[in-house]
Amino acid sequence: MEEGPKTYDAGKYERPSVTVDIILFSIIDDDLKVLLIKRGNWPFKNHWALPGGFIKMKETLEESAAREVKEEIGLNIKDIYLEQLYTFGDPGRDPRTRVITVSYFGLLSPDKVEEIKPKKGEIIDSEMFSVKKLPELAFDHEKILKYALKRLQYKLEYTAVGFELLPEKFTLFELKNMYEIILGEKLDKRNFLKKINSLNIVEQTGDIKSGAHRPARLYKFKKSIKSAVFRRVEFEK
Repeated sequence: MEEGPKTYDAGKYERPSVTVDIILFSIIDDDLKVLLIKRGNWPFKNHWALPGGFIKMKETLEESAAREVKEEIGLNIKDIYLEQLYTFGDPGRDPRTRVITVSYFGLLSPDKVEEIKPKKGEIIDSEMFSVKKLPELAFDHEKILKYALKRLQYKLEYTAVGFELLPEKFTLFELKNMYEIILGEKLDKRNFLKKINSLNIVEQTGDIKSGAHRPARLYKFKKSIKSAVFRRVEFEK
């Protein structure tokens, strides 16, 4: 008998489970940090991990990512930058069963970090960890996190995605500092400012930031800069 909609038996085939894992970066106290949650259930109970979970049968990957962000940390996905990163499918990555995960990475501005409200029960705690000082992570989350960091550094060189990590208004010093923190290297001030000015991606707000140091002009990025090109070589000393 020819196989068709009425005769097809999906149960004949093994079906792996699918999850989404979410890597959320932010800059806090001049350090690039990532959000981790402490698991409350087996496997890896009491271990730190990336936020995420299993997708439901009737939701898309994007809908699943949005739901997990909302349920686990209380943020609305529409308010943060989030993009699909990579799919990880090592057969032994999860002791429960064969699990394939689709990872997403996002960027949180300082004000969004303050809005994080972790879901209690399955999650014991949440914390922003420096990418330079990570605890032991569950599953293959260290591998996923390292991949996400490389992607962020790469995107910073050819897009203006890093602006998502800044407050709405910022100084040029804060802008340069953000680049240095993510790239992990010092940038020549003169060359950096020259390049920023030539790209015409920021504009003055008319406001001044006062504090312990000399007052500085506040800037904001233009909405048209999403395709602005950045190259690390152009910022070299």
